[in-house]
Amino acid sequence: MEAILEKIKEQIADNLYPGASLSIFDQGVWQEFYFGESEDGRATEPGLVYDLASVSKVVGVATLLIFLIQAGKLELDRALKSYYPQVEDSSLTIRQLLTHTSGIDPFIPNRDDLDETALKQAIHEIKVTDDKGFHYTDINFILLGFLLEKLLGQPLDQPLDVLFDERIFQKWGMAKTSFGPRLEAVPTVKGITTGQVHDPKAKVLGVHCGSAGLFSTIEDLKQFCQHYLEDDFASNLWQNYGSPDKPRSLGWNLDGDWIDHTGYTGPFVMVNRRAHQAVIFLTNRTYNYDDRPLWIAKRRELRDVIKESLR
Repeated sequence: MEAILEKIKEQIADNLYPGASLSIFDQGVWQEFYFGESEDGRATEPGLVYDLASVSKVVGVATLLIFLIQAGKLELDRALKSYYPQVEDSSLTIRQLLTHTSGIDPFIPNRDDLDETALKQAIHEIKVTDDKGFHYTDINFILLGFLLEKLLGQPLDQPLDVLFDERIFQKWGMAKTSFGPRLEAVPTVKGITTGQVHDPKAKVLGVHCGSAGLFSTIEDLKQFCQHYLEDDFASNLWQNYGSPDKPRSLGWNLDGDWIDHTGYTGPFVMVNRRAHQAVIFLTNRTYNYDDRPLWIAKRRELRDVIKESLR
């Protein structure tokens, strides 16, 4: 455990991120640790609300889809279009979208100038290539979010925030997890305290975005991880549902006995059902500057230390 704490302190000293909240579940006990500052002049403390960025994918869309797949209400290898006719391409399958093997080319011309209606239409018409290797893109999960609204939102066309709250958050005691804006949230950019989500597509799509946009706390994510550690719905997730070159669970990265997911602004969640361990790391690494390649390398170092320490 000490090696993990020292690594985080080292990364904060190196100005990689201003502070972090950490919770580790091991040997039947959760331990929490708080480091540095959540913003200038404010020490990191219990109860903080963080932008989950792409960790939203597993907290929301992936979890709900796993429920439906386990219940036999969705077929992994059935075409998305058979469930969601609005999408133009007929080759996309649920499995491909969940494992990022869809071949989608995510480029959308003038994307940041589009309003919600135009962006949604562009995503419906997204180009799909023949390359079915692993290529991570938010569009996969945005389409899956649209599918959930179509499939489960009847007859009131309920958006994702209602679906997630009714089917996951209320049942699991995650009262502090929701879409933004969250005025009390830890800022992801210095000087911007409006509580808006960091991701540009999520800013436009709001509660209809399946790839990002959720905010949460250490306490809520502890509840979330416990269900992945204990509930039957998650028992078959530790196997490769994706391509041979890149193991993927349903929505999650798969690395040996761990499933995990990361987010652009710094957070990540890791679950090891065999060893009954879990890790929640929340930070706002984009607060002072945004060097994504550096962060990817340093995040890998931290996760390697975590896995080695929890063996």
